[in-house]
Amino acid sequence: MRAALIQMNGSDDPAENLTAVCRALAVAAQGGAEFALTPEVTNCISTSRHRQGEVLHPECSDPTLAALREEAARLGLWLLIGSLAVKSDDSSGRFANRSLLIGPDGAVAARYDKIHMFDVDISAQERFRESEGYRPGTRAVVARTPFAVLGLSICYDLRFAALYRSLAQAGAQVLTVPAAFSPTTGVAHWRPLLQARAIETGCYVLAPAQCGAHRASRGGARSSHGHSLVVSPWGEVLADGGKNPGVIYADLDMAEVEKARARVPSLSHDRPFTPPTIPST
Repeated sequence: MRAALIQMNGSDDPAENLTAVCRALAVAAQGGAEFALTPEVTNCISTSRHRQGEVLHPECSDPTLAALREEAARLGLWLLIGSLAVKSDDSSGRFANRSLLIGPDGAVAARYDKIHMFDVDISAQERFRESEGYRPGTRAVVARTPFAVLGLSICYDLRFAALYRSLAQAGAQVLTVPAAFSPTTGVAHWRPLLQARAIETGCYVLAPAQCGAHRASRGGARSSHGHSLVVSPWGEVLADGGKNPGVIYADLDMAEVEKARARVPSLSHDRPFTPPTIPST
């Protein structure tokens, strides 16, 4: 099965982003892809909650989702929309950061709301409070397709290994990690974390990413690391998207998942243990 990862340099203009994604999907289909994946916040990447409030929609009326469902059906592709920022029913008005799997019939086959919120102070210049604008999800999700069982996740989830172990033990053979990773943490942690998740679970890891400096009509500046990656179940990097927008491909063979897990069957070696306690002072 051929997968195509779309690397984007998104902006806070959903119409502009949709045009770029549709062009990339056409390239992916021409390249023989059966499964295409886009990055986190495919529709709008912004630090301005006011701007998001102006341009975002509930899932049921989101124009990016409607157009990409039509495009998946037209091209006959499975499509993972890495995530859309959508309005939710949260009482505080926060949005949802939602990954959506679209079948080649254009129907929504699965949806996953990002569980772990990126609330960090990387430096005086890089401060993020994702939970102020987004409502965290509560449910891990696997989805069955004709070519593999997928385990869905988004960006900062990558740092929580227990989530991926849970997905793999529920049957996932391919882990999806769409992201808009910080350049600072990306240089240090992006590749080793993705390789670790693959090695720990014996899964393929597909991580389509945002890249570069993002154009914004309002709000603070933001940049993303890029380097969309495909990692094998043995931890080898099969493809790297570099720093610029584009499409990368990888041919996936689920027999490699079984081979990796047979060599190191750690998913079946869990042992009960007593959690540690904090020593008294």
